[in-house]
Amino acid sequence: MRRRSFITLIGGAAAAWPLAARAQQGERMRRISVLMNLSADDPEGQARIAVFHQGLQEWGWTLGRNARIDVRWGAVDAYNSRRYAAELVALMPDVILAAASAAMGALQQTTHTVPIVFATIIDPVGAGFVESLAHPGGNVTGFMQFEYSLSGKWLELLKEIAPGVTRAAVLRDPAVGSGTGQYAIIQAVAQSLGVELRPMDVRDPGEIERAIVAFARVPNGGLIIVGAPSAVVHRNLIITLAARHRLPAVYPIPYFARIGGLISYGPDSIDPYRRAAGYVDRILKGEKPADLPVQAPTKYELVVNLKTAKALGLEIPPTLLARADEVIE
Repeated sequence: MRRRSFITLIGGAAAAWPLAARAQQGERMRRISVLMNLSADDPEGQARIAVFHQGLQEWGWTLGRNARIDVRWGAVDAYNSRRYAAELVALMPDVILAAASAAMGALQQTTHTVPIVFATIIDPVGAGFVESLAHPGGNVTGFMQFEYSLSGKWLELLKEIAPGVTRAAVLRDPAVGSGTGQYAIIQAVAQSLGVELRPMDVRDPGEIERAIVAFARVPNGGLIIVGAPSAVVHRNLIITLAARHRLPAVYPIPYFARIGGLISYGPDSIDPYRRAAGYVDRILKGEKPADLPVQAPTKYELVVNLKTAKALGLEIPPTLLARADEVIE
């Protein structure tokens, strides 16, 4: 079965950022700031920044020749978000790439003039980042992570892969407003599936572990992890706890299943950064964020981890395997 191969940073560029070099004579050096929501040593974060870098190269921007990138990491923390946002704006960039809501919110509080392209934000209109998807207005545009309607599918998949589940805990981050919207969609389909829902507002490792351990004390439970930066940051802990307490779990992004999660359904988490490079290019060439519509994902992937299913004693329905984009054995 196929596995996605992430693009690696060329020549150890990750360690070298921010990179400064003199532009070739007669060519203007453009400055791009990036505020990421993961740590610098996170493989997922490195894959995202690498594909953004490659996308810029495809549009004719070469680091050290006509472009410089300044990156700040760890912006899932509110304090870091505000501090790094201020640092990056003070560098007077031509455009900023913002990863996820915490970074975007901090930047919006810091500047209303510097063009910003966001990636992996669930509800940019509800969060107040843009006026509408078609006409963002202001200095912000970007790429959504997924639409709310996807959330109901996670519960349907949980029941399909583990029919005995009658209770489902929905892990969400109270600091991210989209968690409420995702929960509402899941709740709308729960009654028809005979599943009792329990929202779990968790942010840090201690809260995550306490909530999952308490929930697992009663049988016939399952987990749904909604899209939130904290879930990405603490994904290994969540997957480990689900396995330890034998809880079938559905995840919102494909790579969760690739690293040991049971099943995931959602968009490619890397592609928005390649597409964001195209918007950055257009802004550097004179277009305004207000005129660039916010775009939704173009594809959703279903990934099933058979090794994890076997460890949980689950038999995956052949119809589900036939629909899967990727099966990990």
